[in-house]
Parts: sequence; structure tokens; C-alpha cells
Amino acid sequence: MIDTHCHIDDPQYAEGLDAFLAEQRHDGVQAILVPGVDASSVKDVLDVCNQYPDYLFPALGLHPENVKDDWREQLAAIKAGVDKNLASTPHTLHPPQAHNLGGADLPREATPLRHSRLIAIGEIGLDYHWDITFKAEQQEALREQLRWAEQYGLPVMIHSRDAAEDTLKILREFPNVRGVMHCFSGSHEVAEQVVKMGYYLGIGGVITFKNCKLAEHLVGIPLERLVLETDAPYMAPVPYRGKRNESRWMWHVVERLAQIYNCSPEHVNEVTTANAKALFVIKL
Repeated sequence: MIDTHCHIDDPQYAEGLDAFLAEQRHDGVQAILVPGVDASSVKDVLDVCNQYPDYLFPALGLHPENVKDDWREQLAAIKAGVDKNLASTPHTLHPPQAHNLGGADLPREATPLRHSRLIAIGEIGLDYHWDITFKAEQQEALREQLRWAEQYGLPVMIHSRDAAEDTLKILREFPNVRGVMHCFSGSHEVAEQVVKMGYYLGIGGVITFKNCKLAEHLVGIPLERLVLETDAPYMAPVPYRGKRNESRWMWHVVERLAQIYNCSPEHVNEVTTANAKALFVIKL
């Protein structure tokens, strides 16, 4: 399994992170993608990913809920982080930063680890749920970050809440950009439009919730257009709903998808993992 959206830089994970990530790997999580949400998260995301290269993979972006009066300054700071990261060449981290997640026999001080290279622009998008004061600014911020993705040939992690029409309209302005519709919970019609544009649907714990209509909306959507995610620490699946989410709990999502697609959980895992590797160009 690959978790394509996990806020592992959240302070909730700071204590005991080595052991926590070792548990995720032990239970079948091959990689975790870590999105940024604003300028202040640039350092946190890159720092935690640099501690665990080849397991944690960073993305940077301005979340629509963080688009305020200073959105241009925020974007400038994030873009500087993007440029610096992508201009950096792989290098070996200082030994104290090396972490053994249980898969290697080398002692910690001898474990060679590389600079963690950016794999996406995200989390970006539109959110009209609580406040539309900065609606126009959200749209311009989204366009600007899509230009970055186009410039660098990177996929995007799209957040869209109560804004499907505008989100799709803006994404169509950038036909060369691909990505994932994070935490998808839209209609069947929107799902069809998203995959027709070459995007993937990010499926997480919501699909395990009672009375969730998402299964109906996935009818006719190929499994080859889905990727797994958690949105951790949020959105834990049943039976862990309300707890701090963990990537290894995606297996409950896998099992639900197996029911929906009338196939084995192993097949769901194989296909969604291949999808994530292809979209984000992850080599494990």
C-alpha cells in the first residue's frame, strides 16, 4: 500500500515517530506522501521527509483554506522552497539523521540516506465550504500553483470542497497537468469528469463510513484510476473512526474497495499501488 496523502509532519506524530513508521512499514505500507499546506509547513514537511528518504515523499503547496490577505507572500515563500528542493542534488545526510525503519541490517550510523526530492505540488485547490471571502484569490492561487506543476512536470494534489464546478474549470485550463482529486467524495458525474481528464481519485476512510454514498459514485470508474490515502491524522476508517489515523489502517479501505469491485483485497492493493507509483513516479 502507498498512502498518497498523510500529514505526518503534524505534531501529533512527533513523539515516537521512528517506532510509528516502523509499524506502518511492518504492516504493508511501502511509502507515505506528505503534502504541505502553507509557507510555514515547508520546513516541517521537508525536514521530516529528509529524515526518512525513500519512505516519506514531500509535496509543497498552499491549501485553499490558508489563502488569506498574504496569499501572494505565502506563494512566493513556497515557490522558493520548491525551487530550492528541485535544484538540490541527491546527497548523503549526516549520520545522526539516518533512521533505520527495520528493513536494513546496517547500523544506524552507517545507513546512507538521500535528500528527499519533491514528488508533487500540493495540497492545493478550492474550498468554499466555510468561507468564500477569498474565493477569487483561491482561484488565482490555484492557477499559479498549476503553472508550477506544468513548469516542473509534477503532478498535483487537489483539494476541492463545495467547489467542483470551478475546480474542474480551472484544471481544464492546464491540460498537461495530471494529479489526484484528494479525499474524493463528489458525485458520479464529477468522478467521470475527473478521470476523463486523466486524474486519479484519492480514496480514504470515508468509504468505510455508514451511509457513505461514495460506493455508488464509483460505479463504472476503473480501479486503475484510484489511489489510496488517509488524510491522517484525520479521517480514520471504521473501526478506528475518531482516532488519530494511521497509514496501515488503509487496509480497511482496501477491503471495502474489494467488496465494491468484486475482487480480492490483494488485487486492489496491487492496482492502487501501481497507480500511485505511476502518477508520482515513485521507485521503491
